[in-house]
Amino acid sequence: MTAPTIAASGAFRGYAHTFTAMLARDMRVMRRELFSFLARTVLQPVLFIFVFAVVLPKIGFGGGQSFDAGARAETFSTILVPGLVASGMVMQGVFAVTTPLVMELSYTREIDDRVLSPVPVWVVAAEKIVSGAIQSLLAAAAVFLAVLFVHGPGEAPDIGFGRWPLLIAVLVLSALLTAALGLFIGTVLPPHQLSTMFAIFIVPLMMLGCVYYPWAALAPLRWLQITVLANPLVYVSEGLRGALSPAVPHMPEVVVLAVLAGATLVVGALALRTFIRRLVG
Repeated sequence: MTAPTIAASGAFRGYAHTFTAMLARDMRVMRRELFSFLARTVLQPVLFIFVFAVVLPKIGFGGGQSFDAGARAETFSTILVPGLVASGMVMQGVFAVTTPLVMELSYTREIDDRVLSPVPVWVVAAEKIVSGAIQSLLAAAAVFLAVLFVHGPGEAPDIGFGRWPLLIAVLVLSALLTAALGLFIGTVLPPHQLSTMFAIFIVPLMMLGCVYYPWAALAPLRWLQITVLANPLVYVSEGLRGALSPAVPHMPEVVVLAVLAGATLVVGALALRTFIRRLVG
């Protein structure tokens, strides 16, 4: 083994050790705040599916009406569960990175300690993406377990795990994409505009992200069906719908995976660039 190879191997081990230490710290912080993590992740989806899959069908309104999926009708909760899991992933993946990063870059300057660690700046950025992705996956699991069993009589969701390879691929790509998006937003957003971001970015993202309806159902509004293709949540919702409830019409899996993979690479590269420029500059 040559001297440059030994040096490169030693540098890689050093990077990996520092990366792991920073990630372990973030996980310890999340564990200390587990209750608030679960509350902000699970409460809204549970209340939503409780109203639409329990309350409205019981009092005779149309919230729990079925969706015609060809040979049979699917309950509204079958459509809702993948969509709510997707929205929980996106919300947690974005905010788990954006909110602390905005604070670290402006008020606490805690990010300076990480930048001074013996690793390149891109390693710090990559750790934040991985940390956000892990929290996004945990949010998906928490939301799924919470909403799976909340439904009225005859409104049980038809959920299966026969397409688990697709499920894993969609979950991993979606988690990385949302965390990278959170890193990008956190490096370009001033602290005083966090509430503005929620109003002009998060709310439209959720309402037009095919969370409460499949993308195919927008066919009568063709202009809207095309417009929402710019929304990354659409592909997360449709990918999970195709993996968990394939009887419901959904986008082709190849399209979903290609868009998620491409968007992850593009947004990830852009986020790394803005992060490095913000700190080095």
